Amino acid sequence: MTDPINDNTLKPLTQDFLEYMLIEKSLSQLTILEYKHYLSRFIAWLEDNSLPLSPSSINLETVRMFRIYLATFRARSGRQLNKNTQTYHIVALRSFLRYLGVKRDMPVLNPEKIDLPKTSPRMVNFLNNEQLTRLLDSPEISDEAGLRDRTILETLFSTGLRVSELVKLNRDQINLDRKEFGVRGKGNKIRVVFLSDSAADWINRYLDVRKDSYLPLFIRYGGAKTSDKTGEKMRLTVRSVERIVKKYSKKAGLPIDAHPHTLRHSFATDLLIAGADLRSVQEMLGHESIRTTQVYTHVTNKHLQEEYRKYHGRQ
Repeated sequence: MTDPINDNTLKPLTQDFLEYMLIEKSLSQLTILEYKHYLSRFIAWLEDNSLPLSPSSINLETVRMFRIYLATFRARSGRQLNKNTQTYHIVALRSFLRYLGVKRDMPVLNPEKIDLPKTSPRMVNFLNNEQLTRLLDSPEISDEAGLRDRTILETLFSTGLRVSELVKLNRDQINLDRKEFGVRGKGNKIRVVFLSDSAADWINRYLDVRKDSYLPLFIRYGGAKTSDKTGEKMRLTVRSVERIVKKYSKKAGLPIDAHPHTLRHSFATDLLIAGADLRSVQEMLGHESIRTTQVYTHVTNKHLQEEYRKYHGRQ
């Protein structure tokens, strides 16, 4: 264990915190890397300004100075950090302090005393029906890889899965008769995910042409094969799926640079426009807080649409 009375403990304690978030909180590797980046920037700033690396030395004035640094920071490209990125740094710092205070019983600044900066509402990009059809129809399904790509697009839209959840899917966990399966999402939270008839049909078609016995639902077709019977090394990565969606987004000539989360947004928007209640959509998306789901309401408020059609003078 790290000695909490040693002044130079911030770096090893950061590593302890990241391991805790990975193991106990089940955060994704990508989120862990982001937390590491934000906290490493904070520590580097402390060192550059000859400030103590002791956790007990972090106070509100330290945080205020760090926020000024973030607001005036310029990367080598000359770009400033946007407001959201600045906020993420403070969120990471607050989480770190909470871990030190609650899990390590260390005398640190109460993270609740650190106010988060106000940020602009997040814009949600989603596809309308015509754009969605163009995207889904864009893969050539004459070979196994193309069939896989069509199935990936259909599954993302049908389920609203996060891309990290999609790539973890195994063949034996999908119940194609019931058109549903369980998935473990953020925070180790388990939820039921449903398949549309179309998505279930495409998964069936894709699995029918598979000649392998690999466990992963979606596998790669390039590179060396593996002797491992489970085929774990054949599993598609998050980055590979992102490239697949981007490839077909360009091919379909979409007006936005679509990514897997665009299909998740489209899934949620489609449900809400059709009349689904917010709580149900929250459950299907695996959002811990209803506030996260509410980001979709400004683009799906049927009442506002009806009022516009009713009262706008020029139709």
